[in-house]
Amino acid sequence: MARVPEITALPGETGPAPEITKESEKGTDVEASDKSSVAAGDVQEDLAPQYTDEQYLKLRRKADKYLLPLMWLCYGIQQTDKTSIGTQATFGLAKDTGLVGQQYSWLTTIFYITYMIFEFPSNIILQRYLMGRTLSCYMICWGFVVLSIGFAQNFTHLITLRALQGLFECCISPGFILVVGSWYTTREHASRSLVFQSANAGFGVIANLILYGIGSLQYSRGPEFQAWRYMSYFLGSLTIITGCLCLFLLGTPSEVRWLSPEEKKIANARIMSNNTGHDRTGIKRWKWEQARECLVDPCFWFAGVNAFLSSVPNGGITTFGSIINTQFGFTNLQVILLDIPRNITSVLWFVLIGIITSRRKDLRMYFMIVSVIPPVAGFVMMATLPNEPRYKWTKWAGYYITVPYVVALFLAWTLIPSNVAGRTKRTLTSSFTFVGYCVGNMVGSQIFVAKDAPRYVPGTAGCAVCFALELLLLIVWRLVLVLRNRRRDKHLREQGITEEERIERGKQLGEQDCTDFENPYFRYTM
Repeated sequence: MARVPEITALPGETGPAPEITKESEKGTDVEASDKSSVAAGDVQEDLAPQYTDEQYLKLRRKADKYLLPLMWLCYGIQQTDKTSIGTQATFGLAKDTGLVGQQYSWLTTIFYITYMIFEFPSNIILQRYLMGRTLSCYMICWGFVVLSIGFAQNFTHLITLRALQGLFECCISPGFILVVGSWYTTREHASRSLVFQSANAGFGVIANLILYGIGSLQYSRGPEFQAWRYMSYFLGSLTIITGCLCLFLLGTPSEVRWLSPEEKKIANARIMSNNTGHDRTGIKRWKWEQARECLVDPCFWFAGVNAFLSSVPNGGITTFGSIINTQFGFTNLQVILLDIPRNITSVLWFVLIGIITSRRKDLRMYFMIVSVIPPVAGFVMMATLPNEPRYKWTKWAGYYITVPYVVALFLAWTLIPSNVAGRTKRTLTSSFTFVGYCVGNMVGSQIFVAKDAPRYVPGTAGCAVCFALELLLLIVWRLVLVLRNRRRDKHLREQGITEEERIERGKQLGEQDCTDFENPYFRYTM
């Protein structure tokens, strides 16, 4: 069993680098030979065709024009579909369907249970088949589910539909992260991902105004007009129409119809600098050595735990945010309007981060750290102040300053295509991250218990603790990445390898589906 020369964990690296063997690379003697030659310094010029900067720029602009508006719309619709149940609850959903006790909380919990269960198989399907077509079909299916919620009559109907909604929505976030990774360079991952993730708040402004209009009809027509049902009719129909549009426009460079054959080659050549190959690299089979590598990589665990800690408050806010605000003393229509300044602030923060991270590298984790500090103070304010009229605006201010918390979650997602090489390893890391996301949201929806109303002190205090722990985790995570890069730089300086040689060899090992541990020329983004 011969180890490939120099493709090993560097001194001080966490965990052993997996061996690349004949057994694990069936029928790939040529590939193993290629890896050895790259490690030895033989550059293979034909792996990545060379194009001009002008061609790359033209391709990027075309991708931006087609993908970013579409992904923004899809992600905004998905977020609204998922969270609208909180608004619907203030317009009589629980009363009209006879919900009692913790049944309302379970509507969110069951969503994330099925989301988690189907996360891993959906990721496998996404990476083995046509990603754009798969995402579009999932979207159309959950559109019909959201539409059907408007016809629900009892808890059984609601919990069944919410379970199906979780099943079909489970792939959009990891799917969009993979799409970004297949089109854009590492430096561009954060800014492009933040564009569609800003729809979390940006589309929320549009949706809130529409839901406000639907909700106001209940005041003019009386309680017989069940506004929450019409909210489902509208959102479900919009989702189905958008899903059909995605069938023609969404996908990776190899599958979209709006690129010429030559443009597809340019798109794949452009992302070779990521050291992770192109959009079809490593899709044919599962590599168990990459799966084992995940277990010894602390960054794999950081990603999952960070997603959990960030998602506990997210689950609470998604399920109970509107209800908590009505307890402050606001009406259900006022609560919808008060979400608009939060959403606008979130969009502006996303835009600022996107601009800065696209121009300067290694700032993502600094923004993640800064973004979890205000939410700690915000949840402490909500937990400690009484629900009295004189405090309602102060408590709302505490709720308002929790806005930045999603940055720590969303930017962590962008680190997956930037920092995880190897198709199998990337699939597992993405799946584990979203498992943490699901479990956190389930916990968040359950720590707000009906008996704790109207202040929900245990739930809000628990959210503050999660953000404090997340702050510590992010600091340690960044330190690990800094130390890894320093060790690799030192190792390459000792070997006399120039930056140009490092970049070229890194591209070629990435094309051969090497992981970030197996590729000593890989650099981590922070």
